Amino acid sequence: MVKVTDDGIFNEPMEKIWRFVMDENAPHNHAFIKSRKVVEQKGNTVITENVLVNPDGKGTHTERWKLTLNPPKGYNIEYLSGPMAGSKMAQTYTSLGAAKTKASVEGEYKMPGIDDAGIRKSVLSFLEQAFNEDTRNLKQYK
Repeated sequence: MVKVTDDGIFNEPMEKIWRFVMDENAPHNHAFIKSRKVVEQKGNTVITENVLVNPDGKGTHTERWKLTLNPPKGYNIEYLSGPMAGSKMAQTYTSLGAAKTKASVEGEYKMPGIDDAGIRKSVLSFLEQAFNEDTRNLKQYK
């Protein structure tokens, strides 16, 4: 397992970010997620089946994620199946005033056949892409 931490600042209030996270009709557009389907939901826990683009951009694979929502502070993801099965991460939000929110990620990741440096590089690249896409998505969200 490789521990990875990262953070970024959204120019949006925390309340708007949490509404966005919880709104299944919000524009959650991510180039690496081809489809996402809820397969089970109990209380604040949701299990999704996700078809994702492979890191090399060629082909797709399926992963099952267990999301535990902790409104309004964030959520946890446990990777139940797929190449990252057994990996876990937590994303937390911290208000920085009326119009800014810090998003922090801390996780432990594994990817068979990839060394620690490669895992760290892949995860940080994924997080940067997701943050940039969410920044654009949030601008469209009212």
